[in-house]
Amino acid sequence: MAKDHGPSIKDDETYEALRADGASMEKAARIANARAGGSLDARGSDLDDRTKDDLYEEAQRIGIAGRSTMTKAELVAAIRDR
Repeated sequence: MAKDHGPSIKDDETYEALRADGASMEKAARIANARAGGSLDARGSDLDDRTKDDLYEEAQRIGIAGRSTMTKAELVAAIRDR
């Protein structure tokens, strides 16, 4: 069972998994809270419909390395893997 990280972390299990994978505390909190709020789930369903520039900005926001050389399909896959 995940440790309770207080009211600032909305999804403790996701937060702990991201931290175990090496994400910073800030990044893990941002992603865990977005997932808990449903915004990551909504984005995942329409990734194929977004522009490459939009996908690049999303990849930049969540810290995907190597994004500048990725194709649109690679950006979609990388974002989905996060």
